[in-house]
Amino acid sequence: MAERLTGKTALVTGAAAGIGRAVADRFVAEGARVAYADRDAAGAEAAAATSGGRAVPMDVTDEDSVAGGFAALAADGWVPDVVVVNAGVQLFGQDAEVADLDLDVWRRTHEVNLTGAFLTIKHAVRGMLTVGGGSIVLTGSPTAIRGEGAEFTAYASSKAGMHGLGRTVAAAYARRGIRVNTVVPPYTGTGLVSTITGDPEARAAIVGRIPMGRAGTTGDLEGVMVYLAGDESAFATGDVRRRRRHDHALSRAAPAQSVRRWCNLSRASRSANSSRTSTSV
Repeated sequence: MAERLTGKTALVTGAAAGIGRAVADRFVAEGARVAYADRDAAGAEAAAATSGGRAVPMDVTDEDSVAGGFAALAADGWVPDVVVVNAGVQLFGQDAEVADLDLDVWRRTHEVNLTGAFLTIKHAVRGMLTVGGGSIVLTGSPTAIRGEGAEFTAYASSKAGMHGLGRTVAAAYARRGIRVNTVVPPYTGTGLVSTITGDPEARAAIVGRIPMGRAGTTGDLEGVMVYLAGDESAFATGDVRRRRRHDHALSRAAPAQSVRRWCNLSRASRSANSSRTSTSV
């Protein structure tokens, strides 16, 4: 494999599992030295140990934790010039239609997804300004681009805010060498996402709308992340790149009843997953 990120220092949030871990692993394979940042310190340690990366305990909702993580890296000469803002949460079974949405669920979702992105970007930019620039890549969501189910009110709005934040920072720092781009994953078969598709009919409805006839994989995202992290994309900033699924011209129609069933899976079946994290829905 060509090492397209040789000489880069990267930090990936939410890197203990799922998309974050896959991207961090790929960055290592591409020659970068990589910090696996996650509030699950043990998970980050385990992930980093398998690839030769470095674990960084980090709770993206806590500015002291975020600042401390970046400071610990900088003290060892690890100032990231690539940062993937991937940590996120979707409170399955608690997110709801706006008239029924609890304020605490709204606040928690935005605290992780939007405030967490803000704090990560803030401290990433501070470091990048000391090393001549860098690349920030956000993990967005198709729910931020179009209406996507009755129970995604808090999640969709938090991700829409992230998309806007990315573009604003991109415009502000473009002439100082810092690029910011957003990748919108498709429906991706991560461990958490599978918890909302246990219903065979619902899963068939989702996959049936994808022209390729299958769900996305983390491998489908790694390449574009590498491209945006590296020098090949030196003229790209402020972009929102959709890894296409059913939101484009080749979209296939799905039975309305099946899609509705997917969007309204019973709260009881998802309550056990209400505090797990996801950036791929």
